Amino acid sequence: MDSQTHSSSMEECGRNPPQDAFSVDIESKAVTDTHLMNYTVQNFVWSGVTVTVNDNKTGQPKAILDNIDGLVEAGEMCALMGPSGCGKTTLLNVLARRDAAASAKVEGAPLINGNHPTLQNFRRLTSYVEQEDALIGSLTVKETMHFAARLAHKNSLSKTERISRINALLESFGLKAQENNIVGTPIRKGISGGQKRRLSVASQLITAPKILFLDEPTSGLDSAASFEVMSFVKDIAKTNNLIVIASIHQPSTTTFGLFDKLILLSQGKTQYFGAVGGIDQHFASLGFPMPTHTNPAEFILELINIDFATDQAEAEARLQTIQNGWSESSGAAELSTMIDSASQPTDLLPPTKPSTRTFFVVLSTLVHRSFVKSYRDVVAYGIRIAMYLGLAIMMGTVWLRLDADQSSIQPFINAIFFGGAFMSFMAVAYVPSFLEDRATFVKERANGLYGPSAFMLSNFIIGLPYLFLITILFSVVVYWLSNFNPTATAFFTWIMWLFLDLVAAESLVVLMSSLFPNFVVSLALTAFANGLWMSVNGFMVPPHILNVFWRYVFHYIDYQSYVFQGMMVNEFEDRSYSCGTDCNCMYQTELASQCRVAGTAVLDQYGFKTGRTGKWVGILIGIIAVYRLLGLLVLVLRKK
Repeated sequence: MDSQTHSSSMEECGRNPPQDAFSVDIESKAVTDTHLMNYTVQNFVWSGVTVTVNDNKTGQPKAILDNIDGLVEAGEMCALMGPSGCGKTTLLNVLARRDAAASAKVEGAPLINGNHPTLQNFRRLTSYVEQEDALIGSLTVKETMHFAARLAHKNSLSKTERISRINALLESFGLKAQENNIVGTPIRKGISGGQKRRLSVASQLITAPKILFLDEPTSGLDSAASFEVMSFVKDIAKTNNLIVIASIHQPSTTTFGLFDKLILLSQGKTQYFGAVGGIDQHFASLGFPMPTHTNPAEFILELINIDFATDQAEAEARLQTIQNGWSESSGAAELSTMIDSASQPTDLLPPTKPSTRTFFVVLSTLVHRSFVKSYRDVVAYGIRIAMYLGLAIMMGTVWLRLDADQSSIQPFINAIFFGGAFMSFMAVAYVPSFLEDRATFVKERANGLYGPSAFMLSNFIIGLPYLFLITILFSVVVYWLSNFNPTATAFFTWIMWLFLDLVAAESLVVLMSSLFPNFVVSLALTAFANGLWMSVNGFMVPPHILNVFWRYVFHYIDYQSYVFQGMMVNEFEDRSYSCGTDCNCMYQTELASQCRVAGTAVLDQYGFKTGRTGKWVGILIGIIAVYRLLGLLVLVLRKK
């Protein structure tokens, strides 16, 4: 594609080419952190990359990738193509120094300027854009860029420098007009799919990486949007000497023409590596001339894809011919010579400089971002507040103005159980919001921005004020409508128990969603766990007659049981109830002569002791801590 055609195509997409001054903005702004910023990456080389796993059926070693070589130089874009299952994503993960596959044996490490950089240096020189846009939908485009900059390792930029670089990136990626638009949530429409992909790339370029890995950057986009995204990336790569390696599936002719090099894989082996412009000549020399007016990407993919061939033997013979043709070609020999030359260290990496970020800086940034998300995203807490208010009105009107009469004792008990248990159960509404946060965490953790401790702690901190607000709103409506123990001390004690109940319930959601990061599965398991806790919390069956298995295995670790006990003691410890006009008391207590029932008789019936509030609060806090620590452990052990 010549420059005139390229310029015309960009104008058709409704933008102008980025200004040359962008190279200054992306490179020279980080004047206070130059230990890697000024390092020049001349080439990125990999040789003999082999990935082996044990076959599930035979138990024998199976090569997913077999002796893959490649070299990409500064300013070049390299396409990684092949049929499904050929090893594209595995190779991209190996090159990006990520986990290739479960229990895989990896041979061959990538080199930067002939050096083996430490993982910390490698992370600072590279960025990885996932196939799925793990963006926070309730943030604006500009806020997404700001938080990406604040979380980056090179956060020694001043505020003015950071804003300048963000504005340059937004301008260069054609997002300046959308900077104040939200990304988009299931409820609120945001920017388009192509704009989201551009934003994903731009947010990774905020740290001015030298190498950019893109996993299926055009997935889910039409041909026009695909060309639009990749042309932006190409301009940035050329202007800033950025190396771009992208796995891509069947691009259009115009999008394919944007790449400088191509590595073609099939059955884990190299079928071609070289200039995109050399494809015609190479395949023609093997007896596979490309028809005119044909998409070259489609043509070569059809040649090497044998999965759906009607004549399998013929297809395998054709693939073997292509593979042998490449391994015996002058291009393969030239590549080997270039790799040998580039594998000699020419420019040593500077020593690793400790990051200027502290745990507190990362934590405060995550809390700030979560706060913005929480008050904008109605799915996170808005819907839950509406649900809880609806439940409060329903509950307060059903148990309306209960009298201090023995006939109201059982309704009071029922109301205590219903309020605590169902408030806890409705915490399942937090599942989708946490899964979105978790997806963002997985992406940012893989890029080395922060770890699970900061994520889990920020998630816990941001939830506390909202859960307390929900507790207050619910209690103000229910407590006084239902006529619970009408003292200030009892009211605020109720609030304490309900707040701890909600914190424990949300911590359970976090644990389940961390273990099983699938909406349906985590929702079902959380609901099941809450059903279990309701069954053994002491309301359905008093603890002292509960089956020993359920009592000793589950009752004592049931956070709802401590909430129920605490609320029961709060209601009945210091309260008495009239026995009615006939003075026929349901419970015989020391107040029988006064024709009243002491509330302590109700507690005795359930086997609940008074004076244990501090102990129960401590146990409940311990259960919350265990849920959170287990959730943290799951995040530490799971990388995806």
